[in-house]
Amino acid sequence: MTQENRPAATVSLGFGIIDKPKVKRQRGKQKPPPTPALKPRVLVVDDDPGMRRMLEGRLQAGHLVTCVQNANDALDACVRSRPHLVITELRMAPMDGLALLKELKSRWPEISVIILTAHGTIPDAVKATQAGAFGFLVKPVERDELMGQVQRAIAASNFSPNAADWRASLDARAKLMEERIARANNAAIINSPVLLTGQNGTGKELLARAIHAASPRRDKPVVVIDCQGADEAQLEPRLFGGTDPQTGEETVGAIQKAQHGTLLLDHIDGLPIRLQARLVDEVRGADSLRGVAQGRADVRLICTTSADLKGAMDLGLVRGDLYYFVSVMPIEAPPLGRRREDLPLLVSHFLEQATDESQNKLYTPEAIEHLATNDWPKEVSHLFELVKKGVTLTKDPAALKLDDVPSLEEARDEFTREYLASHLQRTKGNITEAARLAKRNRTDFYKLLARFRLNADDYKPQDTESRGHMQRRASDRR
Repeated sequence: MTQENRPAATVSLGFGIIDKPKVKRQRGKQKPPPTPALKPRVLVVDDDPGMRRMLEGRLQAGHLVTCVQNANDALDACVRSRPHLVITELRMAPMDGLALLKELKSRWPEISVIILTAHGTIPDAVKATQAGAFGFLVKPVERDELMGQVQRAIAASNFSPNAADWRASLDARAKLMEERIARANNAAIINSPVLLTGQNGTGKELLARAIHAASPRRDKPVVVIDCQGADEAQLEPRLFGGTDPQTGEETVGAIQKAQHGTLLLDHIDGLPIRLQARLVDEVRGADSLRGVAQGRADVRLICTTSADLKGAMDLGLVRGDLYYFVSVMPIEAPPLGRRREDLPLLVSHFLEQATDESQNKLYTPEAIEHLATNDWPKEVSHLFELVKKGVTLTKDPAALKLDDVPSLEEARDEFTREYLASHLQRTKGNITEAARLAKRNRTDFYKLLARFRLNADDYKPQDTESRGHMQRRASDRR
């Protein structure tokens, strides 16, 4: 199925898919609404309520301010919503400001930290600065000194006024994800091809869209082509332009549609060998520092794969020139099991998707702990299915308890059934093609269909009368 110019989906907190709300079309060319100004997040940590109120009052005009009374609450707040700046009192119990500073820098080195201190503790504040603090403020804090140092500290953090434009859908909390997002941001400023690797369902396309949104090409189109399982005769005109073998009509290719923008090729390992050579020939040179070579397409190429591309090259399934061309900047999208810090936030956002406005549901801490310590599969989509099932099963309108969390086996079975059905639907019931897409041999695929009581005939094109008969058969089996 061609994915050209499909609408972008947004995600939050580790790539949980949230479809954009539909917007009514209006006649005439409308200017897009201005992007709201992004405010830096500041976390104030002080056991003195008067100091917290004073700092919040001075900072809230231009910042998103959160105040907490101790270091443990500060760490929890950082997990929920990563601040750009932490202003912390030095003398606190049980964890003091210096210990908090070290913990913050070990987890999130990009956060700027300012230490609050009294006159008698200036030597300790100097030690904190040497340990990684941006600076320190002496009580009583002068307004001008506070605002000036806060401004400089935020400038030294990872805050960007354009952050909402490109990484709003990648608001992860795990350190590993932050590293990947930082690498994606670095990749955005140049034109070299990027190769996004990782298992299916880990958010590679979302990383690709973020790279485009952070790049100088952000105002140009992103065109997506899925190379997996595509028929070569149909894929060639979709990619390069030409006569569509199904309709006989001339079609504009994805490369031409993506001019001055980004061409995203999903599952690049599925691109036929002959088309690999043509692709390299047409897009090579777009990354030249001297500009686009004459006769070449001006596109930024981003490719994704869940396969071992180097191994595929060694087996002759991927051309060497393509491999070395697209793998200049590899970035791995890690699976859920390697970024468990994101799990509570993922669950929270999946609950928002799985419930309507009349439902106010949340998982209890015990249920969250159970989810976090489970032997998770690699795909975030499995977690989404688990949360959806929990919402369906719960009897409590306010909270989802441990008993409401389905077993992992149940979630896997449900996901597998939907996965098989999607391939049958995509191939219109062609078992050979569906097995190839699922990377299974026909025998194993037949066994899976029998286990999950799926019939390929139900997905084949039928006339109206036959289709109704097939639907009744499927309903009887369920």
